Amino acid sequence: MWQITRGRGSDQLLCSVANGPYIMSTTANGSDSKKFKSELRGPITSSRVIHIRKLPSDITEAEVISLGLPFGDISNLLLLKAKNQAFLEMNSEEAAQNMVGYYSTMMPVIRHQPVYVQFSNHKELKTDHSPNQERAQAALRALSSPHADGAAPSSVLRVVVENMLYPVTLDALCQIFAKFGTVLRIIVFTKNNQFQALLQYQDGASAQAAKLSLDGQNIYNGCCTLRIGFSKLTSLNVKYNNEKSRDFTRPDLPSGDGHAPMEHPAMTFGVYGDVMRVKILFNKKENALVQMSDSTQAQLAMSHLSGQRLHGKPVRVTLSKHSSVQLPREGHEDQGLTKDYSSSSLHRFKKPGSKNYANIFPPSATLHLSNIPPSVVEDELKMLFSSSGATVNAFKFFQKDHKMALIQMGSVEEAIESLVEFHDHDLGENHHLRVSFSKSSI
Repeated sequence: MWQITRGRGSDQLLCSVANGPYIMSTTANGSDSKKFKSELRGPITSSRVIHIRKLPSDITEAEVISLGLPFGDISNLLLLKAKNQAFLEMNSEEAAQNMVGYYSTMMPVIRHQPVYVQFSNHKELKTDHSPNQERAQAALRALSSPHADGAAPSSVLRVVVENMLYPVTLDALCQIFAKFGTVLRIIVFTKNNQFQALLQYQDGASAQAAKLSLDGQNIYNGCCTLRIGFSKLTSLNVKYNNEKSRDFTRPDLPSGDGHAPMEHPAMTFGVYGDVMRVKILFNKKENALVQMSDSTQAQLAMSHLSGQRLHGKPVRVTLSKHSSVQLPREGHEDQGLTKDYSSSSLHRFKKPGSKNYANIFPPSATLHLSNIPPSVVEDELKMLFSSSGATVNAFKFFQKDHKMALIQMGSVEEAIESLVEFHDHDLGENHHLRVSFSKSSI
């Protein structure tokens, strides 16, 4: 059971309030109109209209809308920038109650400024056709529409935990961020001596709402501060469900502990030849049979890979007494332990005389990347390769051809794991990344 109790002040995350909804008492600013002064007086009953105060002077319509989107559809918005206030009309009273209830226990912070959320005395919003209101309606339509082209922010957040005096786990982060929408995938890792995470929501609106509310908040009182930004990644690539990574859409994924998933031999041996079939041994799942297209490729793979480390364990490669890997007979289940790769798109040596034959090198910390689309920049590739928790020490595009680059990982072991993870990764624009070992260093 993971529980956080409320401390003094408003900077503690997911705190509990003993006496129900907590609405900060205050007095109206002298410049506020009489119409809105009434919002701060007397008992306020439940309403579909939410009153939001103490907003930053440079607040945007999108930021206000994102405060309400995780709780339901929004039917109207009135933004009063000069008064640092806004009114959101939710589609239902239940959605409004959920919003006020949530923010009463965890005050949203926008650009390090606490924002106050309470029910409005107004039962509905009546808006005009002024330019400001037209802009508000346009923002509402854009952010509320799941198909708005380019309107939605990235659905992947990058989270850094600063001043981490207490341990923070993947499950703890999921509990915090799930308040704002459906979390699809999460990866936690340590980089530059900082605990970090990449977290993918189902939609960009949830990610934006989480960023607005959680950025700058403390998980525990006075420590474990969340610094949140949007990642340039459009999706996370998760291969294991364990304490370091989780794909909630794929409960069938292995834990990665003591297993030899199909991709490992298929990807690693595929650097040195075309893998035809892979069979994980039933009683020794850390062992596998790998059938190459010919004996020369098998010898090449054995000489380069035997003795290398993968996930902290040395890899031993020997020739098998079996001349081929038998597929299970029809009607016989082998629990998915045998896979046929004979028609795989991953083969590097299908074409006779392929230039890949001239670029076969032993595993090294530096990887050669190719088939990079023009729109992908250095930071995106560095972030991609660090998304599994590996360290990126250096990166360099080829001077004459930006379709290719070198990336130097923290160790040979990290490079092997990164090749397994990201070879054939979809970079968009019909480009699948090609990854191999390089003889050069940066």
